[in-house]
Amino acid sequence: MPIAITVPRLGWSMEEGTFSAWLKQHGESVEPGEMLFAIESDKVTMDVEALDGGVLYVPADAPQPGERVVPGQLLGYLLAAGEAAPDGRVAVTPRARRVARELDVDLKSLQGTGKGGRIRERDVRGAAPKKPQQPVAQPLRRTIAARMMRSTQNTAPVTLMRRVDATSMAAMREQDKQISYTAIMVKLAAQALEQHPLLASRWEDDSIVAPSGTHIGIAVDTEHGLIVPVIRDADQLSITQIAARLRQLVQAAHARQLKPEDVDGGVFTITNLGAYGVEAFTPILNYPETAVLGMGAVQWEPVALGNGHLVTRQQITLSLTFDHRVLDGAPAARFLQTLAEVMTTALRSGPHA
Repeated sequence: MPIAITVPRLGWSMEEGTFSAWLKQHGESVEPGEMLFAIESDKVTMDVEALDGGVLYVPADAPQPGERVVPGQLLGYLLAAGEAAPDGRVAVTPRARRVARELDVDLKSLQGTGKGGRIRERDVRGAAPKKPQQPVAQPLRRTIAARMMRSTQNTAPVTLMRRVDATSMAAMREQDKQISYTAIMVKLAAQALEQHPLLASRWEDDSIVAPSGTHIGIAVDTEHGLIVPVIRDADQLSITQIAARLRQLVQAAHARQLKPEDVDGGVFTITNLGAYGVEAFTPILNYPETAVLGMGAVQWEPVALGNGHLVTRQQITLSLTFDHRVLDGAPAARFLQTLAEVMTTALRSGPHA
């Protein structure tokens, strides 16, 4: 009996996704555990493995790469050797046959998009050799764009910026190059959120919902697009442990090996553009989170002490965007104030803090 291949649910909040590509070809033998197809949710791109074995059969009306799909939607079948395909013979419109002859297109190689898998003229023309075209937006890029628009349409974002002494943070980074500025900031932000939990809350169904834990997302720029993996329970980890976990997540993001649980549950996001020399910017909220923290470049600057003397210190600009529906400007400013304080006091005990 044919085994149906359907769209999985990548995380509890997934309502739809984008079909990326088959990783096996129509008619190819598939073994259990082999990667069968790739799919994208609004948070992660994932290669899905076959749970059963058989010969891959892709129906004529199966979703094409780049098309939107929903959990449970049929993608194809795995057939036993010699087993008949479940959807039978594919019809071809007269116009499609005529165009196929004109363009020298083999109808047997096509998958129709008409009702019942019928091959239409557009299917034939789509299979004909094309002239070079301008690149189109990739599915993940479209997903990112939709998520950004949802954020701006469903929040009241305000950004506060503060210049902060980063000398202690830079010294720790100099002592251990395996520890990034981002990893240090994850720990510092987790400590500041303990005193200001409203920054990690969210607005849901006309009420403010408290965070389930201090799960901090990190914006990672990959060749596939922007992805935000989550470091869970960051308040319970040392800076060294956070750095190690962050390296694992970044590698998995670039290799497209993140799992749904790696990107779910974030309550606060950190994005770092300091490596590009950016000093300050306006980060966009990772909806439905309440706040996102932007890190600028760490730079040497002259600083006036209380006695009027000038010294050089390493400084960083922190840009905090928050949802004004959840909290006002003063509480957000107090969070930045607390964060500035822990940047000097909490780092004195070293990376194992």
